[in-house]
Amino acid sequence: MLVEAEGIGFVGRHPLLRPIFLTQTIFNVGYFAIFAVYAPYAIHHLGLDATGVGLTLGCLGAGMVLGAFFAARLMRTLVIGTVIAIGPLAGFAASLLMVTTVWAPSAILAGTAFFLMGAGPILWVVSTTTLRQTVTPPALLGRVTAINSLAYGARPIGAAIGAAIGGWWNAEACLVVAAGGFLVQALVILASPAPRLARLPGTDRDGSCSR
Repeated sequence: MLVEAEGIGFVGRHPLLRPIFLTQTIFNVGYFAIFAVYAPYAIHHLGLDATGVGLTLGCLGAGMVLGAFFAARLMRTLVIGTVIAIGPLAGFAASLLMVTTVWAPSAILAGTAFFLMGAGPILWVVSTTTLRQTVTPPALLGRVTAINSLAYGARPIGAAIGAAIGGWWNAEACLVVAAGGFLVQALVILASPAPRLARLPGTDRDGSCSR
C-alpha cells in the first residue's frame, strides 16, 4: 500500500503528470461513452449496415496506424508541448464531428471522427510516455507507470454512462454529453504547463540529456 501511495503522491504533486493523468481519464470516459451507443446509432440514425458500421469503426485502427507511423517524425519536427496537445484536441474535434452527424447523418463524418480518435491519441501516448519517463526518477518509474494505467479504469465508467444516457434518453444525447467530456479534457491539458513545453525537461535544445 505504501508503494502505491508513493506513486499516487508523485503523480498528484507533479505539475505535468497530474493534468496528463486527469486528461486521459476524462478522455477514456468520453471515448467509451461513444462506443456504448455507436453501433445502434450508426444503424438506426446513419442508416449503415453491418459492413458500414465495421468500416467506420475500422477508421479508428487506420488512424492509430498512421499516427504511430508519423509519431517519431512529428516528435522531431514539433516541440514536445505541441505534440502533447494534439491528442486531446483531436479527440475534441472528433467528438464534434460525431455530434454533427446528428443533424447531418454521414458515414464519412463518422469515419473521420474515428480516424481522429485513433491518430491523435497515439501521438498522445508516444509524447506523454516520453515525458513521463523523462521526469520520473528511475526508482519510481514502475509505480508511476502503474498509476498512469489506472486511467484505463475509466473506460467501463464511460461505457456505463453512455448506456445509461442512451437508455434513458437517446444516443444523440449521449454523443452531446461525450463531446462535453472531450471539451473538458482538452481544457484541462491546455490549462496545464504541458502544451507550453519547448523541450523535454532536463534536455538540451538538440534533445540530448543536460544532466
